Amino acid sequence: MIFDLEIYSPVQQIKHLLFDEKGLQVFIKRDDMIHPVISGNKWRKLKYTLANAHNAGKTHLITFGGAYSNHLLATAAAAAKFGFKSTGFVRGEEVTNDTLFLCTLHGMQLIFVDRESYRDKQALFDQHFSNDASAYFIDEGGASAAAAQGCSELVAELLQTYDHLFCACGTGTTAAGILNGLQHLQTLFHAVPVLKQGEFIVDEIKQYTTHNPMYELHTQYHFGGYAKTTPELIDFIKQFIASTGILIEPVYTGKMMYALFDLARKNYFKPGSSILAVHTGGLIGLLGMKEKFFI
Repeated sequence: MIFDLEIYSPVQQIKHLLFDEKGLQVFIKRDDMIHPVISGNKWRKLKYTLANAHNAGKTHLITFGGAYSNHLLATAAAAAKFGFKSTGFVRGEEVTNDTLFLCTLHGMQLIFVDRESYRDKQALFDQHFSNDASAYFIDEGGASAAAAQGCSELVAELLQTYDHLFCACGTGTTAAGILNGLQHLQTLFHAVPVLKQGEFIVDEIKQYTTHNPMYELHTQYHFGGYAKTTPELIDFIKQFIASTGILIEPVYTGKMMYALFDLARKNYFKPGSSILAVHTGGLIGLLGMKEKFFI
């Protein structure tokens, strides 16, 4: 079986007075357009993971995430599309929301577990599925060498080279994959962690890179931590969407784009620089944060 989607991920230029003033050309890689649900880096991270599961004779995907996890939803949708069964361990108390509704609609069984038990994901897998020969373990967020392999393919799709490439990071898997793809190019990669104390990304990147990459780590744009926001971030996102027509969300791409704009204001980039930002999808997460936009 071939695990693939017809990739439609165009690169579009972002026109803005700030970039004109600073002499910058800024573009965005629209990975959010790959698929309505299996979008962004989520599909790239799942592509070879699903192939590995199939090659191992596994038909039941077991994975992990929070109640608003884009990865859970992408896995549920990919499982439905490619003929797998799926189960998701959900961190925390039992809740209902748009993301989990769509997970169940795609056939995923949900198992809610307390936060302490959730920390040992292998133990949860063993406890529930050690007797299920069809079960296949997929780590939280899809983190794996296979996921990094899928993310590396983004670079081969580019029709030109850029001086800088920006990407939001929850873990280091996507960053590692892109860095692997960039290793023979003169493009400087910029990782924008969306969690507090994002320095841990360095170890994650090291785990999945095939060389010793050079990159910049911008840890000051987490806005309080994972899925945390401030009025300043929300205002930026609203203005960005209204002026570009490109939807972004506050968890990942919104923070990355804020970082890019802020660095441009501070003259971080040399005039004449070309910059590519990667849109990592996850737009359904906007539905769980609607109230923050109407304060």
